[in-house]
Amino acid sequence: MKSKENLVFLGMMGSGKSSIGLLVAKKLKLNFIDTDNEIEKKLGTTISKVFEDKGEDYFRKIEEKITLKKLKLYPSVISLGGGAFINENIRKVVLKSHISFWLNWDNNILLTRIKNSKKRPLAINSSDNEIIDLIKKRSNIYAKALFEIKCDNLTKNEVVNKIIKIYESN
Repeated sequence: MKSKENLVFLGMMGSGKSSIGLLVAKKLKLNFIDTDNEIEKKLGTTISKVFEDKGEDYFRKIEEKITLKKLKLYPSVISLGGGAFINENIRKVVLKSHISFWLNWDNNILLTRIKNSKKRPLAINSSDNEIIDLIKKRSNIYAKALFEIKCDNLTKNEVVNKIIKIYESN
């Protein structure tokens, strides 16, 4: 790994960015940063509560500031929030200076994972069709990642090993 390069995981909420990122970080003996956790620590509340009390625009401003700061901590494995890569400033930094992995899943698998979670503010009051539309819209942007990992038929360890193999061959 170059000293100014991180492994960055992106994808929809429920795609496993945090759990996969943590496993990759442990195997590579690198620092792990979950930007959603960092935001919650900084604000002293949950992301759902921030959405509820202050709205998505407020959250996205905080997300951008904290994420851009965390992307400067080398070398690290960083899990972005589901919407972070949609932000043009974050996306430019990730694509220019880091190794990015899109954890891609079949829409129906993601829908089930998202619907079964109570901590997804954008999904709480959304219909299945609205969530599928969000997945499709975001996927067009996630596709800009350096690497796409199709996770549907892989175990968590297979995903981790695939990422490490790609990373080590770069």
